Amino acid sequence: MKVEFINPFLSSLINVLATMAQTELTPGKPKIKKDEVAQGDVSGLIGMVGPQTKGSFSITFDESLALAIMERMLGERPDTINEEVTDMVGEITNMVTGGAKNLLGEKGYEFEMATPIVVSGKNHTITHQCEGAKIIMPFTSADGSASIEVSFDTL
Repeated sequence: MKVEFINPFLSSLINVLATMAQTELTPGKPKIKKDEVAQGDVSGLIGMVGPQTKGSFSITFDESLALAIMERMLGERPDTINEEVTDMVGEITNMVTGGAKNLLGEKGYEFEMATPIVVSGKNHTITHQCEGAKIIMPFTSADGSASIEVSFDTL
């Protein structure tokens, strides 16, 4: 998978969380992910398909980070992951993918986005519907960790 597919998701995530939730993320080192177990407590997953490629993107948050983002965005902090938190994660997934779509569109890659799916719980799984490698990029913040996974098949 080309780096040019991954970087727009990284920059879009950093931008969305800084703008919408005054949350600063520090990127870690990307690696190939071999299993389907999520690296956090709540994940948003979205599929993408276009003439040149198909793929999927997911973002996973530790509960502590998801609750802190919820508090910064909406002014209330639930005790645990609830329906409002999962709705927020779905919306963040949509915003990040939309930002990446714009950046990729500037490079000539077009795709349509599906509706995000949100899954939560300890050791939940994320299944990408692609044959390509799954790249995982970890992030840290003062409030907890997050990670994104990107997988694309070039057609």
